[in-house]
Amino acid sequence: MIDAGPVAPTALVTRTGGVPLAPAGAPWPCCASCSAPMQFLAQVVLDDLGDEVQGRGVLALFACQNDPGMCSDWEPDAGGNRALLLPVEGLEPMAQPEDGVDEAVLLLGSVRAVSLVHEDEPDYDQAGEEWAARNERPASTVLGQLGGTPAWIQDDETPSCPSCTSPMPLIAQLEEGPDHSTAMNFGSGGAYAFACEPCGTATFLWQC
Repeated sequence: MIDAGPVAPTALVTRTGGVPLAPAGAPWPCCASCSAPMQFLAQVVLDDLGDEVQGRGVLALFACQNDPGMCSDWEPDAGGNRALLLPVEGLEPMAQPEDGVDEAVLLLGSVRAVSLVHEDEPDYDQAGEEWAARNERPASTVLGQLGGTPAWIQDDETPSCPSCTSPMPLIAQLEEGPDHSTAMNFGSGGAYAFACEPCGTATFLWQC
């Protein structure tokens, strides 16, 4: 996943930042720890994973940034983040909370589109370094990977689906982004989004 530059904040594309798309009337997710609205980080159009099945839906990712570090937003089950697996039909921009929440807490400062390139190198970190060197681009322009095998920074935290108990496949591994002033906050680490599409469940966590 390569940073492809700015894109419309409501585009139905894989992107970081912007406004989340969701079915009409969907409420803005709130943190289970502090009860405040969470920040929208990214959406992944599942068709970009490249399988033959189309119309698979969209994965929307949120994390609490109301008091960074206090709501355990890195944990998959602490309630400080949210991964929503949504149908692709009928999506529209999600209405922001009307209680005067600072937009900087709800939305990233920039919207970045993603371009997809295939690398034969199986090691995620090495593949990113080789791509950046070959294309004379900063390593920070690599925004992550779609699918594949997680490149864990710490221990393997692959989640199991709470419904069918099967290990969840990786949907996306995300880097913070090239602009530190508007980047996603993963403690200078990386994030991992998983989903069990048959069960309609998804999980999000990060490590540093």
